[in-house]
Amino acid sequence: MIRVYAYEKCDTCRKALKYLAARGIGAQVAPIREQPPAKAELKRMLALMGGDLRKLFNMSGRDYKELGMKDRLQRMSEAEALDLLSKNGNLVKRPFLLTEEGGTVGFDEADWRELFRKRKA
Repeated sequence: MIRVYAYEKCDTCRKALKYLAARGIGAQVAPIREQPPAKAELKRMLALMGGDLRKLFNMSGRDYKELGMKDRLQRMSEAEALDLLSKNGNLVKRPFLLTEEGGTVGFDEADWRELFRKRKA
């Protein structure tokens, strides 16, 4: 199963979804703002990102800036950060892609190519 959390007005998300469509890769697409990733999905992604919480956050987003997350994140526990992300999809870096074997955040074509290459092997 492939699940992508995306925002329809996000150019990067649209590029990512076009990438999948062009390769005939079916994915379950979830609206990240209305339906953020669950805590279990966030925890799994955190492990895939080497435990770096900052990689899960949309640092260029308005909510991140308005909530003062640059300073707050340093003082938050992992549980607090994952709870916040699971309740506010605007804070989650997008697109947020999970497959059975792995996942990634953001859209870097080389990273996605590698992820799907591994999937076929």
